[in-house]
Amino acid sequence: MEPGYQVIARRWRPKQFDELVGQDHIVRTLRNAIETNRIAHAYLFVGPRGTGKTSTARLFAKALNAEGGPSVSPDNDSEISQAIMGGSCMDVIEIDGASNNSVEQVRSLREECQFAPAQCTYKIYIIDEVHMLSTAAFNALLKTLEEPPEHVKFFFATTEAHKVLPTIVSRCQRFEFRPISDAVIAEKLAQIAQAEDIKIDDEALKAIALLANGGMRDAQSILDQMISFCGSEITESDVLDVYGLVSADRIAELAKALGSLDFPAIISTVDHFVEEGRDLYRVLVNLEAHCRGALLDAIQNGGKTEKLGTPLSTESIMRMLDALHRGEASVQKGLSEKVNFEVVLLKAAEESRSRAIDSLIKQVAATASTTSTGSGLAGGESGEKKKP
Repeated sequence: MEPGYQVIARRWRPKQFDELVGQDHIVRTLRNAIETNRIAHAYLFVGPRGTGKTSTARLFAKALNAEGGPSVSPDNDSEISQAIMGGSCMDVIEIDGASNNSVEQVRSLREECQFAPAQCTYKIYIIDEVHMLSTAAFNALLKTLEEPPEHVKFFFATTEAHKVLPTIVSRCQRFEFRPISDAVIAEKLAQIAQAEDIKIDDEALKAIALLANGGMRDAQSILDQMISFCGSEITESDVLDVYGLVSADRIAELAKALGSLDFPAIISTVDHFVEEGRDLYRVLVNLEAHCRGALLDAIQNGGKTEKLGTPLSTESIMRMLDALHRGEASVQKGLSEKVNFEVVLLKAAEESRSRAIDSLIKQVAATASTTSTGSGLAGGESGEKKKP
């Protein structure tokens, strides 16, 4: 029987620290820990999904259990390395915190810790989504986590660090995984596409990277889907059509319509988006990003910019951005997405021209003060003339 297809995200999972992209600060720290033999007993990996937390835990486990002692570049072909990366090593136990979160399961783990590893130097427990453990389970783990046997290491991974008990966090070395930049994701995808003999243009890579929102695994999954849809040649229009996106040029045109108060153009553009089946919430998010770029341009150029079709001040753009941001929930969860989207755009255009109430009050107060001072002087002069 032939082996089934393995998705890109699994085939391209890092096998060495050098292959882990976008987390250089973590790779450097773990390398130094191995080389100087300053290896802690517990690590907490925190960050958004798809940024390499579990992959890093496996790589670290592989490095610690390398043949001949811990090594920053273990042999990929050794039996232990292959077992660890394949998830079949008896001494590297991966646990899903969501489905193994009871106190009984943690007590069982605590008892297993006492036994020496069967084939490796260290017995390593990788607990994914550790924040899903119950409070009782966390408390059952505390004593073992504080004083574990010398041969045991714990690697915890979570997307929601604020849900992990502070008493657990204080016993771990914490590593923050950052969202991976669009440029780094696009570069990695280009490398994968070349190896897979896929022709893909730069704009398509940028669109996929933008969709992934900082997650390499999400980007690889999207690329896999696009290959299934398009075959060996992928263009930007293909990505936009499959995911209901809108090109940067059309986002810029919509932003100019808002800045110019061109209401008919706004309504017409929304109609076209709906007819084409575009994701209006994603359009709104991309529009906010474009307006933010215009705001930065205004800040750098003396407080005004023409990137929105007409000269607008930083104050006007900030009001527009605020209105767009307030409308996110109604577009995403409202009953009528199209109507809510149109209302949000029209409000944003209107509010970009409105005056902030505090600045208006200051102007009125300043005008009244000037008028009052002028009247007082006039009254004083006439009074002096009436003196006998």
